[in-house]
Amino acid sequence: MTSPHDPSAPRRPGVFSLDEEAKTVAPPRPPRAFDDGFTLTPDEDDPFLTPPELAETAIATPRKRGFPFGRLALGALSAFLSLAFWLWADGVVRDLFARADWLGYAAIAVLSIALLSLAIVIALEVLGLMRLGAVQSLKEEAQAVGPRAGQKAARAIVERLTALIAHRAETAKGRAALDATRDDIIDGPQLLDLAERELLGPLDARARALILGSAKRTSVVTAISPRAVVDLAYVLFEVTRLVRAMAELYGGRPGTLGLLRLLRDVVAHLAVTGTIAVGDSLAQQLLGHGIAAKLSTRLGEGVINGLLTARIGIAAMDLCRPLPFRAMKRPGIGDFVSDIAGTAINAPRG
Repeated sequence: MTSPHDPSAPRRPGVFSLDEEAKTVAPPRPPRAFDDGFTLTPDEDDPFLTPPELAETAIATPRKRGFPFGRLALGALSAFLSLAFWLWADGVVRDLFARADWLGYAAIAVLSIALLSLAIVIALEVLGLMRLGAVQSLKEEAQAVGPRAGQKAARAIVERLTALIAHRAETAKGRAALDATRDDIIDGPQLLDLAERELLGPLDARARALILGSAKRTSVVTAISPRAVVDLAYVLFEVTRLVRAMAELYGGRPGTLGLLRLLRDVVAHLAVTGTIAVGDSLAQQLLGHGIAAKLSTRLGEGVINGLLTARIGIAAMDLCRPLPFRAMKRPGIGDFVSDIAGTAINAPRG
């Protein structure tokens, strides 16, 4: 038997009255009108009714830059050098006329030929830059094509691509295939994929061959050359030739200024993608199975330089290709490792 004061004993049920709680509840307040101190906001001052174009919002403005003194100095110096050149040319022509008339006329003819040639060179450089810009704009338009794009937009891109690389004999079969299936494909993305396979497929194979050949030559030359200066000079020469060949393959055909701009873009692309890496560990990671440990120092340097040349070639391929890789597989550095390593191993010892 448990005691009534035992805390472990079960509590007996009890009855509680709600009258006390009901008395504490406040009675409902009757409604009343508010006549004083209440004003309506006019519609023109209401921010929720004001049109967005009329609303005063804080607009972030770029910071004003200072006066371009550098550009002003460069322009003034260029103008001064131009005046000095024309003054010098005028003096030379006058002196030649003072000696003999035919010498003066010969000087005028030579100066005219030089100026005409300079104008042609400038025009060719501008055309080269325009061709590179056309390739980049075509790639941007192709990247903007969504999965539900119509045939009209895709057809316009394919026509521009065909006109860009029509001078390449490798694309003749692809252009014929596109003409044969002109009315059979109505889906825009599928049309772009077909154009990429038929038109750019042969060019991609040629680009792979160019990259592999350049990487092999670099690995062999740098493996047998006795001086580091020779290695650096040949790598720069081979990289420049590879980038130019890649641009010409895909219809860019840049001039000197366009090539410099393309080289700058290639270096920037490598920096962004994080593919600039040199050192003995690079060959170890890529070759694997301890092959790099079996190579001599010169052969290892040749393999590394060849791989870096292949990386630069792949980056140039990405930039110069008028369509992004979508239907075709993008080449990687692993596609060239075995060939480059075999070439370096079989290179003659110096």
